[in-house]
Amino acid sequence: MLNFTVGPVMSGEDVLEVAGHSTPYFRTPEFSDIMFENEKMMLEYLNAPENSRCVFLTTSGTGAMESCVMNILNKNDKVIVINGGSFGHRFVELCELHKLDYTEIKCEFGHQLKAEQLQGLENYTALLVNMHETSSGVLYNMPLISEFCKKNHILLIVDAISAFIAEEIDMEELGAAAVLTGSQKALAVQPGIAVIALAPEALDRIAANEEQCMYLSLKLALDNGRRGQTPFTPAVTILLQINARLHAIEEAGGIAEERRKIAGIAAEFREGIRDLPFENISESCSNAVTALHPLTTGAKEIVRILKDEYQIWVCPNGGELADKVFRVGHIGHITKEDNQKLLDALHDMQNRGIL
Repeated sequence: MLNFTVGPVMSGEDVLEVAGHSTPYFRTPEFSDIMFENEKMMLEYLNAPENSRCVFLTTSGTGAMESCVMNILNKNDKVIVINGGSFGHRFVELCELHKLDYTEIKCEFGHQLKAEQLQGLENYTALLVNMHETSSGVLYNMPLISEFCKKNHILLIVDAISAFIAEEIDMEELGAAAVLTGSQKALAVQPGIAVIALAPEALDRIAANEEQCMYLSLKLALDNGRRGQTPFTPAVTILLQINARLHAIEEAGGIAEERRKIAGIAAEFREGIRDLPFENISESCSNAVTALHPLTTGAKEIVRILKDEYQIWVCPNGGELADKVFRVGHIGHITKEDNQKLLDALHDMQNRGIL
């Protein structure tokens, strides 16, 4: 099966080699050295400010989102949440669950955030944004958001779960207090690890806040990270895969080269479907995914036929959009040849009268 979803994605041979071995014991100096290296490389790839830290939680991306809400924010905050789809709504749900004072900025599905939507919110203390709203394919205007937060001294927390590697992310330039991602996206390893990079501003807040949890505690994660360990048993093999993947990126020319490859795959796919009856629903596409509204056939049927008849996975959408939108991911171990197989399959479906 070829996998064109947005996670889990296909992995390269370097990662698969690690996955094929038994999980080693991890309370060792050797494993600590690997974790120190993982932290160092992640902070470098994100251009995190001096004295930043990086933690690795054994959880999904949603666990990292909730951990940030619980550990960095508190009841005295006034929070802005950008909500343009399923994952923006998840931040809304987390703020409601943890009884934070928040205001939701709703963006129409597939549409970009506008500057006027931020007007009147200058006295807030924090802003939560999914840099790339994976459900719609929208890449938000991060320079706009960054400038607004800097000007008004607003803490910026960025969910870059599907944006990391696929898009340029510079924590120093953005002024981001926290950036989070997941192992199963462009890192292209197995799901189960969420990564959170924390600038000094976030670290100070974590230290000052009262503890809200145990398993998702950033205090505990940071304390144990000083010795290259985690407070509880982590997904050891996935952490080893991350190390292999980070080294592979470095050896292949660095993160900018990896991003160029992803952007190239995305551009070739979008050019290749220009003659097909699809509408790209995103005003500002991320390199990570293309969200399409089929004009002649239901999205669910397209997803099914690609899976059953062509052995290709693409991403369905849920809820009321399940039969209106499907998504094609461009991250993971996808080659130009793989991309062409997907394009050939879609054109064959058109020739058969399915599209």
